[in-house]
Amino acid sequence: MSNSVLSRAGHRCGGCATAFALVLSAGGAQAGGVTEAFEASKPTANFRLRYETVDQDNALKDAKALTLRSLVGLETGIVNGFSAKIELEDTRIVGGQGDYASPPNGYNTGEYSVIADPEHTELDQAYLQYKSDVFSVKVGRQVITHDGHRHVGHVGWRQDRQTFDAATFTYTAAKDITLSYSYIGQRNTIFGEEADADSSDHLFNAAVKTPIGKLSLYSYQLERDDVANDDLDTYGARLAGDTLVGKNDSVKVLYAAEYASQSKDTASDEMDADYTLLELGAVVSGITAKVGQEVLGSDDALYGFATPLATLHKFNGWSDQFLTTPVTGLEDQYVSLGGSIADVKIGVTYHEFEADEATATVSDLGKELDVVLTRKLGKHYSIGLKYADYDAGDAAAGKVDTEKLWFWLGAAF
Repeated sequence: MSNSVLSRAGHRCGGCATAFALVLSAGGAQAGGVTEAFEASKPTANFRLRYETVDQDNALKDAKALTLRSLVGLETGIVNGFSAKIELEDTRIVGGQGDYASPPNGYNTGEYSVIADPEHTELDQAYLQYKSDVFSVKVGRQVITHDGHRHVGHVGWRQDRQTFDAATFTYTAAKDITLSYSYIGQRNTIFGEEADADSSDHLFNAAVKTPIGKLSLYSYQLERDDVANDDLDTYGARLAGDTLVGKNDSVKVLYAAEYASQSKDTASDEMDADYTLLELGAVVSGITAKVGQEVLGSDDALYGFATPLATLHKFNGWSDQFLTTPVTGLEDQYVSLGGSIADVKIGVTYHEFEADEATATVSDLGKELDVVLTRKLGKHYSIGLKYADYDAGDAAAGKVDTEKLWFWLGAAF
């Protein structure tokens, strides 16, 4: 990796390098402390070679991509509570298999279907951290996730995962109460530097362990600096837990419920929408079954509840038809089964989609079948196969039949 690439990456992280040096100095208090931190450091490496195909029922050419994602890093030891971490990320097209589109990067736009894995090299993480028994602060480029990634996540499925230039403060107020606040000054998206955005985001999350599960109370106040009237305020609560029932506690019952209210500023008005989730499941003899309903509400079919910082691929179908919530909103009813056969983990999910507020032309938003198989190969390696088949509903909704297939090999050290 060239020095010029490293310089560009460091520049994109703003004051990360300066803060890195300052906190290491503070943590060591002297040269010996810094030396001790680096002598106890741990290198990390993660590689993923993935082949992806996309077949859509439209005028775009079918897409295919073979890409290699390399993520290498170094995490220092802890000295007086202080530590630091740096990671570099690179994605390359392998064997000339790059017949796909990545519109934010201007790559084959309008010719092929989209595969959101542009070639890139960047600083993935570079942060400084202080930890005590009850308090921690992390400053710099970092991964931030909350409550299963529904509102804030790292989009780790894509080759360029999402990170944030941020300061995060965590306080353990009591044994079962954890408070977290993050200020985000830049969103580093899955499309590389071309799609990164300056922001003024405030994330508040309180996690409380209760006898019936984890209760999360949150407030996410988002604003992109380069977009006028972009304030997006979300307030919500989530409860998720499990309990053992049956003879000899042979059945684990899973449950989750969530509600959130959102307001969105526009040039002429303020839009409001609600979010609800109800999910029930059970684990029996190693097989997990779930059924649920997720509703991203609508404001008079003019605006749909949005989660722009989420790991969106995880929700509403792996074909990624609903990365942006339709203005009619989205109701997702789903059922899933998961288990293992001969060390192969298998997951199957079926979705039926409808508009939350139907119009004269849009009601049925389609259905989707998702299947995934994964297997660990020893301590460091893994292999996976994944398939998504989306059957479009109302033509007026702008969706088309879509099939996606992935095959990958992973290595982590």
